[in-house]
Amino acid sequence: MTAPLPLTVVRGPMRVALAPLAWLLTAVDVAVRRPSVLVVGTVLLICVPSHISDVSASGHITAADLAAGVVVAVLAVRLLGGDRSTARRGWLPFGAALASFALATVTASDVSASVVGFIRYSELFVLVPVAVAMALRDRLDVRLVAGAVVAVTAVEGSVGVYQYVTKTGASYAGQYVRAVGTFGAEQVMALAALLGYGLVVTLALGLALRGRARAGLLAGAAALLLPLGLTLSRGAWIATACALLVLLVIANWRLAVVLAGLGAIGFALLSMSASGSDPSAGTFGQRITSIGSSGSEPDQSVQDRYALWHAATAIWADHPVIGVGLKDFAGYRDSYASVALSAGSDVGDPGSGVSREPLLSAHNQYLMVLSEQGTVGILAFGGLLGTLAVGSVRRRPSLLPPAEERFLDLAAPALMVWTLVDFVYGDTGGGPSSVLLAVTLGLVARRSVIVPHPAEEVAR
Repeated sequence: MTAPLPLTVVRGPMRVALAPLAWLLTAVDVAVRRPSVLVVGTVLLICVPSHISDVSASGHITAADLAAGVVVAVLAVRLLGGDRSTARRGWLPFGAALASFALATVTASDVSASVVGFIRYSELFVLVPVAVAMALRDRLDVRLVAGAVVAVTAVEGSVGVYQYVTKTGASYAGQYVRAVGTFGAEQVMALAALLGYGLVVTLALGLALRGRARAGLLAGAAALLLPLGLTLSRGAWIATACALLVLLVIANWRLAVVLAGLGAIGFALLSMSASGSDPSAGTFGQRITSIGSSGSEPDQSVQDRYALWHAATAIWADHPVIGVGLKDFAGYRDSYASVALSAGSDVGDPGSGVSREPLLSAHNQYLMVLSEQGTVGILAFGGLLGTLAVGSVRRRPSLLPPAEERFLDLAAPALMVWTLVDFVYGDTGGGPSSVLLAVTLGLVARRSVIVPHPAEEVAR
């Protein structure tokens, strides 16, 4: 009779075979117990390239979108399990916005296209912000998410500087000097938005912390000004200047006055570089001076914006109550646009050359909502943004340690200012960087609109 095999011989292979399952179960347990880890993963996946011009219109799903969906699913499970917010009425503006998105979808002329818009709007303005706010329960959660934003901004900013130095960025004025990060020439505004939000978060975190962390973060915030400038995005420059001014006034108004004066002097000096001998510096300087001449002598990109704004208001005038439907602006654009609107904008990089990309949105988030969702939609959307703006400055216990509470006190108003100003010149657009908009709105909502119970109370 053959002796049985020793148990150790059997257990060894079994342990190896079951190890991946054990790791998976451990990861799921960590994700459910601390969803902020999933938010960190979502932020990091923003760097994954997605070379497509209009993600929201095409229905293309990015890696960051998938990760954001996982965050929403995990928080939904926690909510079904009894997880609640201490601010019960904070859900109302999100619910009203969701209802208006649904109304604009079912009444659209092209419901199939509007369903894509409904998913995108729900993701960016309702589901992900609420999930992120509910995921930030304690000090570690806040620092993990804020640190991920800082890290992604530093990486993308470094890529942008490299593109400028090596002339491998997007095409501008005949040169491939426009910084676009890993997002590609088709999404020239993505890096500017990411750097604007990231700079605000980095500076707020630096002012909230102490010691070496403060020095490093403040130095990093100053360094991010370079790649932000190299994006050549005038709207992002204006939004960032307004946001940083608000942040500094809250932190120290005397310092804000001094820095605002230095910034004005720097603006004047950069404007004078338009006549410099370096073509790249001249291009940068001309971009600066064109901000002041956008009303009297607008360039073609500004003229296109004016034409798109006029088309959006004309569409709303004919469909004032519920608009034409989500993602239907492009279909109505040519019927209302003036002859001043060009066929599209030129984009390109050294690898693919220059191509013509159509202008599919109003390049103004407020007018985009007004034309596609009508008066009903703009009231609900404005109510949501207004609630977040008021919540960013309203006094309310955040149930967080002093440093993290200070961070939200500084970051939330500045992030809202950045968003509100940027929406005058642009819209969500789509793509991986738009997920960062949803994450930052979650940070804003966490301050006083959607405040979860502390982690210790949930554990009990």
